[in-house]
Amino acid sequence: MTSLPSSIDPHKLDKLAEVAVKIGLRLERGQDLVMTAPLNTAPFVRLITKHAYLAGAGLVTTIYSDEEATLARYAHASDESFDRAADWLYEGMAKAYAGNAARLAVVGDNPLMLAAQDPAKVARANKAQSIAYRPALEKIANFEINWNLVPYPSLAWAKVMFPGDSDDAAVAKLADAIFAAARVDLDDPVEAWKAHNAELHRRSAWLNGERFSALHFTGPGTDLTVGLADEHEWHGGASQARNGITCNPNIPTEEVFTTPHALKVEGHVSSTKPLSHQGTLIDDIQVRFEGGRIVEAKASKGEEVLLKVLDTDEGARRLGEVALVPHSSPISASGILFYNTLFDENASCHIALGQCYSKCFLNGATLSEDEIKARGGNASLIHIDWMIGSDKVDIDGLREDGSRVPVMRKGEWA
Repeated sequence: MTSLPSSIDPHKLDKLAEVAVKIGLRLERGQDLVMTAPLNTAPFVRLITKHAYLAGAGLVTTIYSDEEATLARYAHASDESFDRAADWLYEGMAKAYAGNAARLAVVGDNPLMLAAQDPAKVARANKAQSIAYRPALEKIANFEINWNLVPYPSLAWAKVMFPGDSDDAAVAKLADAIFAAARVDLDDPVEAWKAHNAELHRRSAWLNGERFSALHFTGPGTDLTVGLADEHEWHGGASQARNGITCNPNIPTEEVFTTPHALKVEGHVSSTKPLSHQGTLIDDIQVRFEGGRIVEAKASKGEEVLLKVLDTDEGARRLGEVALVPHSSPISASGILFYNTLFDENASCHIALGQCYSKCFLNGATLSEDEIKARGGNASLIHIDWMIGSDKVDIDGLREDGSRVPVMRKGEWA
């Protein structure tokens, strides 16, 4: 049975599980919970399950993945296997969400798990999974239910981040970084999250009041104009799902975000941090947009996987999200590269390829897919965030009349 490593503070881990349930999900009495998690996070899953039932959960169901089993597929499976995915599983998850089950994903995989595998097979498997996952993803992307992502300091992940340290030291460093970012190293994490959510709501309210038509990013390797969708709405921190529950989808979170216009992105942009995608590291991304679509793309590492991701479908080359994060955010200030989007996106302004969030529109809960598209919202099988902000990047808000308003200077709110 997997036990908790001695290098992880059990009290802080228990507080993180409590925050995941009380702040991340705001789980309601009688509500079911569907949880996905790597097998090596089992000690944390048990704590979350405890707090879920203490909060009155109806039924907690956990679906585990396993790194060794995943790698066994790449070593031994037939070629045809990589064009298949467990659609029956995702259909069942979608059915659970349609019945108002909450969704929680524990993050703790080795971010470089598939780095040595055939990129073509990785891309095929990812595409098959994206197609199969669509019924469940739509419930999440449309914010129909309360959902949350929360991290666990697994050994596999810690050793990627701190390869020169002993196992215990690496896990301890990652655990400390997670606890700080999730605010569970404070005396009252629940109150700390309430204050943090209030600040993110204040930033969102200012941006919503400005009604910018576009954002202009400038910096080394970047001159990008991101048109914003018609009737877009900025969000950050806790938000109300369509089922009426106010939740924090990401723990940690430092971003305010909205929907770009899928047809109105122009210019070029360079990534400022590596992107760890489905076990492959993609670094030094450089892309050029015309008419909202990526027409040129390259990367110094992981380029083959990047290009295959961009060919997933028509929407994969267009943007579904733009998010603002100050360079001085706690995650950025830590100086740590997490090799995980949940953290690294909260250290930097970022954009996301693919599917938009319907909640990032005025009255988004009432809009049909056609109405979202008419306002500039993008549709795709994927939603992949990558980082474009740094202390060398400036951002201006552009108004319809052509006037400019400083939004960020050298990575900080102006």
